[in-house]
Amino acid sequence: MLNTLPLWAEITLAALLVVCGIFTLVGSIGLVRFDDFFMRLHAPTKAATLGAGGALLASMGLAWLQGRPGMHELLITLFLFVTAPVSANLMAQAALHMRLPSRAPPPPDQPLP
Repeated sequence: MLNTLPLWAEITLAALLVVCGIFTLVGSIGLVRFDDFFMRLHAPTKAATLGAGGALLASMGLAWLQGRPGMHELLITLFLFVTAPVSANLMAQAALHMRLPSRAPPPPDQPLP
């Protein structure tokens, strides 16, 4: 038996999935286009987290509309939002420790106040 959803729910869930796909695509393009490790680290960690978060929000919304609480998706989202920045920070610290070169231009010198 198929459960039909209201039109507003289908549009909202589809919009969440489209937004998460756009974030994931932008992160993937950034991963391919950026030059060095430090620049490549930024794009996928931010965009993929937001992309996966959008997909999990859509899944939570669908579960809620079907009468289930959607607690699994909430726990996955919380775990993802906690672990992704920590792992990116640890990878950046490891790269700094290994003295990987960066192609990013240094910031301009600013006079002290």
